[in-house]
Amino acid sequence: MEGKNLARIGAIIFVAFAITATVIEMAREDEPVPPAPAPALAPATDPLRAEQRRCQQMGEAAARDPECLRVWAETRNRFLGHSPSDPVQRDIEDQ
Repeated sequence: MEGKNLARIGAIIFVAFAITATVIEMAREDEPVPPAPAPALAPATDPLRAEQRRCQQMGEAAARDPECLRVWAETRNRFLGHSPSDPVQRDIEDQ
């Protein structure tokens, strides 16, 4: 009989705790969520993207195509955030 009473008391305490936590959560005021920044709109047609696709379709021959090498260099510079006037870019072009 002692075990049953202890289990009931434990269940009552658990339910009371759950109800209290629920009431506190429901009473808490939600902080206003700041609006998400608008994504930067890219141009509808990116000529670099079209050239990348063309080079991709060329397969191994693209490694010998000077236009594909230029496209890959420009893609790399965009990714790394280099502008054509960066010293790193000038060093690469000089080679």
